[in-house]
Amino acid sequence: MTQKEITRLRVINQTIDQVLTIREAAELLGLSERQVLRLKKGVKNEGPSFIIHKNRGRKPKHATTDDIKNLVIELKQTKYEEANFNHFQELIEEHENVKVSYPTVHRILTEAGIKSPKKHRKRKTHHRRKRKPQKGMLVQIDASPHTWIIGSNSFDLHGAIDDATGEILALHFTPNECMEGYFEVVRQIVSNHGIPTSLYCDRHTIFISPNDDKLSIEDQLEGKTVNLTQFGRAMEELGINIIKAYSPQAKGRIERLWGTLQSRLPVEFKIHGITTIDQANAFLAEFMVKYNKKFGVEPEDANTAFRFLDSNINLNHILCIKEQRTIIEGSAFSYGGQYYQLIKGDKKASALPKAKVTVLSSSKIGIKAMYSNVVYDTRKLVERPKKSIQIEAKKVQDNKSRPSENHPWRQLDKKPIPSYREDILYEQDTEIAEILKGLFNSTRAWA
Repeated sequence: MTQKEITRLRVINQTIDQVLTIREAAELLGLSERQVLRLKKGVKNEGPSFIIHKNRGRKPKHATTDDIKNLVIELKQTKYEEANFNHFQELIEEHENVKVSYPTVHRILTEAGIKSPKKHRKRKTHHRRKRKPQKGMLVQIDASPHTWIIGSNSFDLHGAIDDATGEILALHFTPNECMEGYFEVVRQIVSNHGIPTSLYCDRHTIFISPNDDKLSIEDQLEGKTVNLTQFGRAMEELGINIIKAYSPQAKGRIERLWGTLQSRLPVEFKIHGITTIDQANAFLAEFMVKYNKKFGVEPEDANTAFRFLDSNINLNHILCIKEQRTIIEGSAFSYGGQYYQLIKGDKKASALPKAKVTVLSSSKIGIKAMYSNVVYDTRKLVERPKKSIQIEAKKVQDNKSRPSENHPWRQLDKKPIPSYREDILYEQDTEIAEILKGLFNSTRAWA
């Protein structure tokens, strides 16, 4: 009998002995007068044991059986060892058909001395930024390195989460954090949902140029700008605004997402026998549906801020690397130490030498080139094309008039060349002849 029951029995005995009235006993015990009368009658008829609750020592009808308890403990120690308690409760209900509540699972495992692998440390209090009212108004993107496949090496998961709903919009694995991974995330967002208004990212050089903060006020007043990164250029073409975060806490939603995924995805991969990055990427679409169903919330405004992509725009021609090159001989250009030729329908396309082309390259489209706002396929060449030299014969125009054979102009060539001999000189040139004769015959002149 507990102390509370002993106190009740003493007061009830005082009412039986008429030391206390029913009203006084009710005030002392905090019960109604009707309850006091019931207890007084029961003690008179059945004795002090009436005060003790009748369910004491009896197992509840809906209590968890020992077999279920043992099964829960066994599954946690073997098949689902890496899962946290909350995820473990979901897994055994989905895969083992063991339907027990989370508090029951927590109590069973705690009593068995099993601790959750996810540590619950005391968190610092931060001011929570209010969610955006519409879906697609702000999307947070980031990447997280982790040992996503148990027993494998670490690799990176790129992801995007909607600020208004908390839903995962895109996930993609790559060996390391890279631009191709972020391009794939944006491709999934635009293809499945639409073009968002803004992207919230950190200050990684994939998003922001290292020289972004180096421009002084004077430079900005002079109109100087910093070149966009390839990712920034692609977002500008899509009309997406990039917002830069200065701390991890600023984009806390996606940082908390990484904690959840690092706890859940490795266990899911183990259950489904996933051992490679390709298999993991194929599984992510199914996982995102389950995650969003469980953790997603309704936005404040039901209207969406996503915009549809124009059907005339090829998204792969935007989410790629773009660089300028110059056309050389044979509609070719040099790129990455190799020569490529513009082709159209398996034939060489016409292009002016020294014209500028924009080279488009990615794992999705390979290497293409944009010339005069038209995107051409390319063909890899073994060597640089040779210059083709064409000598055109000069055409002689026969219709020009020619002087006749007896023309005075032709007679000039037939006249003898006059010499300075004395016998052919005119009489008035006698003095000149004497001077020339003396000059040519002089030995001093030829010395």
